[in-house]
Amino acid sequence: MAARVLRIEAGAVSDLVARLDAHFARAVALILACHGRVIVMGVGKSGHIGRKIAATLASTGTPAYFVHAAEAAHGDLGMITREDVLIALSNSGESDELLTVVPFIKREGGRLIAITGNPASSLAREADAHLDAGVVEEACPLNLAPTASTTAALALGDALAVALLDARGFGAEDFARSHPGGTLGRRLLTHVRDIMRGIEAVPCVGEQASIAEAVLAITRGGMGMTAVVTPARGVAGIFTDGDLRRALQRNVDLKGTPVAEVMTRNPRVIGPERLAAETAQMMEEYKISQILVVDKGALIGALNTHDLFRAKVI
Repeated sequence: MAARVLRIEAGAVSDLVARLDAHFARAVALILACHGRVIVMGVGKSGHIGRKIAATLASTGTPAYFVHAAEAAHGDLGMITREDVLIALSNSGESDELLTVVPFIKREGGRLIAITGNPASSLAREADAHLDAGVVEEACPLNLAPTASTTAALALGDALAVALLDARGFGAEDFARSHPGGTLGRRLLTHVRDIMRGIEAVPCVGEQASIAEAVLAITRGGMGMTAVVTPARGVAGIFTDGDLRRALQRNVDLKGTPVAEVMTRNPRVIGPERLAAETAQMMEEYKISQILVVDKGALIGALNTHDLFRAKVI
């Protein structure tokens, strides 16, 4: 039975592709030209689908909200202006609650997009653009419970939202701005400057410092490394725990050998305006745990994997 349900619903969505016509393009054009908001309206299961469509539109660059059709007829119509576009959902296209508000929308000069399962319905005939979400059968074995029809309506709503997203040139950073509290927002909007440790917290030694002095700097800094800098605070290299282990394997004199002889020259660096997500990708690619932050040739900070974890970038 479960397999049957999935096959019927998958077929219902697949059938929609052949129905994408001038009405769909008209719906996209109406919303792009809208100077107000998109109001999504429905009752029953169509109302639940409408809420999801409104949420998807709003999060992808199309200001939208849901109004229950019954509430609209009892005062909430005051939310709707002539600058708005109404998307009305009804499988039958004959929902009394929706048909009651249609004359008001028309009188105000608003535009109507209908998503129904019946192109000959009253709602479809009154619409400026009609999207046909009709299905051959419901997935319910009684052919009664809204199943395939609600899936088809939801899929059409997603298609509309994504087409609008593409038409607006809505990008990943735009998406993140409407999701600042989520992981995606943190990954896309957090910059290196937001999470790096400032220069005062970065362990640094000069090129002539001994390995022993560099080890003390690593210990004090708690970053598993020390930057090796020039007098002008340029980056000469980096000395890490790994460099120390390799020096010990060679039995190097820790007190008498300058750190410049065992440090890693030309280390990976990154600018403060780069995204923290790019930093994480770079550190993973080059298998490094720390990275120095450089601006205009001068060391201004550093960060390590712990900083990325704390910022929830990784």
